[in-house]
Amino acid sequence: MRTRRAVILGLGGAAGALAFTLGLGWWQSRGRAQSGADLLPVPIAEMAFTLTDHRGNTVRPADWIGRPTLVFFGFTWCPDVCPTTLSDISGWLEELGPDADRLNCLLISVDPERDTPETLADYLANFDPRITGLTGPMAEIERAAAGFRAKFEKVPQGDDYTMNHTAGVFLFRADGNFGGIIDYHEDRRFALPKIRRVLG
Repeated sequence: MRTRRAVILGLGGAAGALAFTLGLGWWQSRGRAQSGADLLPVPIAEMAFTLTDHRGNTVRPADWIGRPTLVFFGFTWCPDVCPTTLSDISGWLEELGPDADRLNCLLISVDPERDTPETLADYLANFDPRITGLTGPMAEIERAAAGFRAKFEKVPQGDDYTMNHTAGVFLFRADGNFGGIIDYHEDRRFALPKIRRVLG
């Protein structure tokens, strides 16, 4: 069995590349079946789900209203996309300085079978402490993903499994309205300006 530390260090890159490729494909191909407002995440005030954070607290979307929000879907056994993105987020928070304290910064696990609050707490200790991990029953994770228009699926991998998922970082303004996305493949120079726009 792989250790979580090995996962964080990036072993199993092929699985991560597959997760990224499929996640990006989901994000880009949705427009073929949907259009207009159906493509965009709904406002946070219209989302309805209940999750538990990595400190054991109950969290609902309504708790985020009043502060800009940054959300990423991922999982602790992700070999490279998730730790890379969380490292990027940690760097962005550092570059933002005191303004970063005004953000809700959240990782929603798509693998609640393995990602308990305790597991998330251990994993997130490797990144900026302002990042909050969320997990809960699969039905609640699915409700959250539906609101964000995110996709994920469990993929068998030998005796184990991986999770394919949308890999973008979702941004929302303080009023809960969608403010944009930082796509995994885009030039990272554009990330901070996007975050600063939702910070106002």
